[in-house]
Parts: sequence; structure tokens; C-alpha cells
Amino acid sequence: MSEDLIKGRLGGADGYSVRCAIDGDRISGRAGGRLHGKDIDLEITERGVEGTVGSEPVRIELEEGELRGNVGGQKLVLRGVDRVTGFLGEPIVGWNVVAQQQGEQLVGQLGSTVLGRPFELALGSAPGWVGALVAVVAFYALEPRASASR
Repeated sequence: MSEDLIKGRLGGADGYSVRCAIDGDRISGRAGGRLHGKDIDLEITERGVEGTVGSEPVRIELEEGELRGNVGGQKLVLRGVDRVTGFLGEPIVGWNVVAQQQGEQLVGQLGSTVLGRPFELALGSAPGWVGALVAVVAFYALEPRASASR
């Protein structure tokens, strides 16, 4: 049996790689390289998702069909399963999240088309929303503007 992975790139050629293994309800892996990367460790629970990215907590709960919570110090709202939309951060200084699943591929964008980061992930057997969450967590971990406290 092959290992089930979510893997891909965030930010295109000058971006960073994302690679996470899926083991039951656990998603663990790394965003970025060995030197400048951050570990991702998430668990899907009955109520949502919790875990860490680097040393920052991730706690998101399913409320009224939306995933709502925090990635580190930033608020996160995601809605949808294979077409995912949402928002990371505060309304004026935050980032829109848009992603579309096509088969086992997830293609999306974090932030505006000019200042944002495109991403593309192979999902394995994971649903699109899990890939979108992994992309957001990786973005938070590695994009200085995303994790800067305001």
C-alpha cells in the first residue's frame, strides 16, 4: 500500500514545497525545506481540526457548515468541500482563500492575484478542504506577512 500524501507547491517557482502524510485522522509533514521549513502536525477531530504548525497552535471548529478558528494568531474561515473559499486574518490586512478540487488535484490562490500566492497540491485521497487547510497553514508558517503580529 502506498503512503497517502498531500504534496505540491505554494507560490510557484519561487515559493516552497508542501509535503504531508495522511495517516487516518492525522496529517503530518513539512512546509518548506529542511533549514527554513516548519513542521505541520494536524488532527481531524469530531469537532474540527487541531494541532500545530512550527510552534504555533492551530485550532479550528466546524460551525454551521464553516470551519472557523485560528492558525497561530490569525483568524481563519473556510467553507466548501471541493470548491473552497474563505479568509485568513483580519478584513483589511488578510488574505482571501479560493481553491478548486479537480480529481486528486487542488488548485488555488491565497490573497490577491497581484500580491497573493498561487498553490497546487496533489491530494491523494484527501478532500479539497483538507488540502486548502494545509495550504493555508503552510502559507501562515512561511509567509512573513501572514504570521507577523500587527
